[in-house]
Amino acid sequence: MKNVTLPVLAVVLGIGVTGAHAETSLDMSSEYPVSSIHAQTADFFAKTLGEETNGDISVTVHHGGALGYKSVDHYDAVGDGAVQLASSFSGAWSGINPIFLVSSLPFIATSIEDTRKLYEATRPFYEKALEEDNQVFLYAAPWPASGFWANTPIDKPDALKGLKIRTYDTPGTKTLQNAGASPVQLSWGDIVPQLTTNGIDAVLTSADGGAGSQFWEYLSDFTEVNYALPLQVTHMNRDAFDDLGEEGQKAVLDAAKKAETFGWEALDSRVKANYAKLAENGVTVTTNVSADLLSLLKSSAAPEVEQWKERVGDDAQTLLDTYHELLAQ
Repeated sequence: MKNVTLPVLAVVLGIGVTGAHAETSLDMSSEYPVSSIHAQTADFFAKTLGEETNGDISVTVHHGGALGYKSVDHYDAVGDGAVQLASSFSGAWSGINPIFLVSSLPFIATSIEDTRKLYEATRPFYEKALEEDNQVFLYAAPWPASGFWANTPIDKPDALKGLKIRTYDTPGTKTLQNAGASPVQLSWGDIVPQLTTNGIDAVLTSADGGAGSQFWEYLSDFTEVNYALPLQVTHMNRDAFDDLGEEGQKAVLDAAKKAETFGWEALDSRVKANYAKLAENGVTVTTNVSADLLSLLKSSAAPEVEQWKERVGDDAQTLLDTYHELLAQ
């Protein structure tokens, strides 16, 4: 969706305009609910950019898939200029480039601190991939750790047997299949319809995601396993970015840097707030699971991590080597 901007009208009417970025209106797409951590980070970015440019650049954020796009659609939609910006779950792009799966690989990074180091190692690869497809990487921040939403605690291996559980990418699907579950890969917007019709019995996602979509209406338990903290990436069409001129581009990048800080700093308090909200709505939160379950999940994930490395090639080992060097510091 593109709005007519002042510079465009000026060309049509033959009127001179000072500053190519004046009165520019941009749209950002997100498939997640307005109360989710990344919706709020997107709103912070839009508000900050508007304030820093005195309203010369305005961003309208369309939450909950209002523009009809899912994260998997955002890659081409932004690259082609159908929408200027998007906030996207990067793992949805695995079919485009498997490098985007790294942050959601099971048990590679299971804490905020480790995920920050993984992001430091990962960002150059994400920037390069997006640049090759006419896009600008603006910022990224992780989701709170993924766990299991279900109608019983998933705290031991037997609880996974035959469980019809939603996953968000291929490695997760195969990992849970290896562990004895019956996983189904679904985009966010497809989860509630499947819960409503009993197409699935459980969901692999964060407490934050489930709280935003009120999963307590369908499921009674959340089990914390610190499976992964997947990155949510905000990206922009390269042509729209270039059209802003040097001053406008700087404003966008400055707002992006502040939004990234906002997203990361919100994680700690967000997890506590989510657990409190779950308790208020009758959800049982299990934080201690059996060592046998964690061992099963990690052993089930190991071949999928190796397969990812084979798909990506040399860049995978380079990225992971950098990550492990950062961990050792």
